[in-house]
Amino acid sequence: MDGIGVSVSIEVYRDAWGVPHLRAGDADELAFAQGRVTAHDRAWQLEVERHRTQGTTAAFLGAAELGWDTFVRQARLADTARRCFERLDRTDPETAAWVRAYVDGVNDGLAEGARRAPEFTATGLAPGRWEPWTPLAVWLSTHILFAGFPTKLWRDEVARRLGEEWTELFATDGPGTAGSNGWVVAGERTASGAALVAGDPHRFIEAPGVYQQIRLACPAYDVVGLAVPGIPGLAHFGHTGPVAWAITNAMADYQDLYRERLHRLPDGGVEALGPEGRRPAATHTETIEVAGAEPVVIEVIETDRGPVIIGVDGGPAAGTEADGAAGTAADDGPEDGSSGWEAVSLRHPPRVTGELGFGVLPALLRARTVADVDTALDRWIEPVNVVQAADTRGGLLHRVAGHVPVRDRANSLRVVPAWDPAHHWEAEPAPLPRAEVRGHAVMANARGLAAPLGVEFAPPHRAARIAELLDTSASWTPETTAAVHADTDNPSAARLLEKVAANADGLSPAAVAVRERLLGWDRRMDAESTGAGLYAAVRGAVVRRLAGHDAFAALREPAPYPELFRPWLALGPRVAFALETLLTAGPVPAGDIDRIVREALDEVGAGEPPAAWGTTHRLAPWQALPDADDPWPGLGGDHDCVLSTSSVPGWTDRSARASAARYVWDLADRERSRWIVPFGASGVPGDPHHRDQLPLWLRGDLAPVTTDWNLLTEEESA
Repeated sequence: MDGIGVSVSIEVYRDAWGVPHLRAGDADELAFAQGRVTAHDRAWQLEVERHRTQGTTAAFLGAAELGWDTFVRQARLADTARRCFERLDRTDPETAAWVRAYVDGVNDGLAEGARRAPEFTATGLAPGRWEPWTPLAVWLSTHILFAGFPTKLWRDEVARRLGEEWTELFATDGPGTAGSNGWVVAGERTASGAALVAGDPHRFIEAPGVYQQIRLACPAYDVVGLAVPGIPGLAHFGHTGPVAWAITNAMADYQDLYRERLHRLPDGGVEALGPEGRRPAATHTETIEVAGAEPVVIEVIETDRGPVIIGVDGGPAAGTEADGAAGTAADDGPEDGSSGWEAVSLRHPPRVTGELGFGVLPALLRARTVADVDTALDRWIEPVNVVQAADTRGGLLHRVAGHVPVRDRANSLRVVPAWDPAHHWEAEPAPLPRAEVRGHAVMANARGLAAPLGVEFAPPHRAARIAELLDTSASWTPETTAAVHADTDNPSAARLLEKVAANADGLSPAAVAVRERLLGWDRRMDAESTGAGLYAAVRGAVVRRLAGHDAFAALREPAPYPELFRPWLALGPRVAFALETLLTAGPVPAGDIDRIVREALDEVGAGEPPAAWGTTHRLAPWQALPDADDPWPGLGGDHDCVLSTSSVPGWTDRSARASAARYVWDLADRERSRWIVPFGASGVPGDPHHRDQLPLWLRGDLAPVTTDWNLLTEEESA
């Protein structure tokens, strides 16, 4: 360690749940300690993330990862991370040094961490070396699909196949979207007289988890929170003692897709048609190694708008004289002998500005007031979040943070023509909304504070339900707040139940019984509820029939885009998530909707009685090396419940998206704060803390945040 310039006064403690509490002499040394303890606890996870940022996962996970590797390389994520770090190094060398210290810690701990992780032996993989820009690349790869730009491809297909009038028919938070619940309760409505900040991020569940409970203490600050493994500091959720903050997805639109007209020149170069005519595009080739298969050579093309992510291989190969293209021909080719085709490029703020906002991270750790948090977040870039914060002085914050470009509204809806100057970005980003907190404020991805910045938002159900629950008390505590996290009322069921109530005629006796049971159901999606299981079965039958209706026949043919974007482009999931809308609006006649509901009741009545909801609604986390024999548990909740556990009705009840963490930050006494993650502090199978939090997470319980050093166990000195 002395060789990398980091002093040795690091102390590592653990609480009863194995959560690391780190203490060091200064901020850089602490960053080193955070990197090293993360490598010790999450070596396999870090190694997978590093490969994902570079597009090298197929080399050890096989051809199934080729789509991701191709996208990451063609989107130039690693190169964007390098650019952002180089800019950070020039403009904020102190933060750059802090990031380097974290990376040094990761590299120092990876070998030991890899020895503990059996996945390295299983794959024959040796841990690689992190670069100073790797944390920025991890942040980019984690969030590049966060804003859901593939939805613009879907709207393009809807407009083209179904009609322009239906472009926004399916507008809702769809199957590929990450969301969250969050709320801040002012001191006037708590038992202690000090504010509470609480919530839970909803992400695709990964094992190991995407959030890491940790404490970071040095003379400058002492902060507890939820870190993203591979990222220094606490970007999303933290409590410094005097101030606490949390975020949710603002559902803002800040990534654009451009339809490019590309031309292959006789010398192999590529030009792209822009507002000022044809201009050279940057091109090169890369080779992707694939375990068990031949390497794959891909071309990388970048225009003035951004990297080409779809249709790179739709045109003639470099050096050919083809008159046409394998993809969509742009024209017959000009007299210079070039040949043309159409493709799609991606434009997003970090690639354009060379900034990612990492300078905010150490500023958040140093924050003592809401004003400090507010000022720090003025420099945030991506992703765009709604932020809530509270401090011990009574300060409250509710605002949007991030970079949203100002451009034509069509950019937010569809793929737009690269050659049309109407779709350029203005030099300055959009102003960011904020609101006063009165009693409490709720953020749950619904149309509200961030409405001017986006197109597709979550239905209002979760936000309205949380607000309704918060209105029931003026003496909230961290303990009673857990009941809000665990609420399973499903308001989105109301519209389908109305249709069930309106369709009593012509049913079989079995369907009549199903109808009566549904109308007597309490709308709670509890894991042990057979009523919830019955509702899910009827809902699934309705979704399948609706997706199969002739009105949607034009959308059933797969869209001509990479498999990676399929979650945003498949008709079935789109119908499932937009069911509330489609039951009362859209191209399917009302009479056919009634018939579909009756047929669904008949189908469920004719089959075996559906089991309790948790029997089929089971956790389905993503794992780099899946274990088919892993007995993942049943869950309560549903997509629009506060206890949000998303499946794809009509296709699977298994839940891949749920609470990636839950937290309650108490501004009266940090020791009374609570938190939980789905699995545990350790990513190492067999470790006592690998999945010890799962039972609490399933029950909706929270673990204590222990901050008294005397109650922690010190590990051997580093």
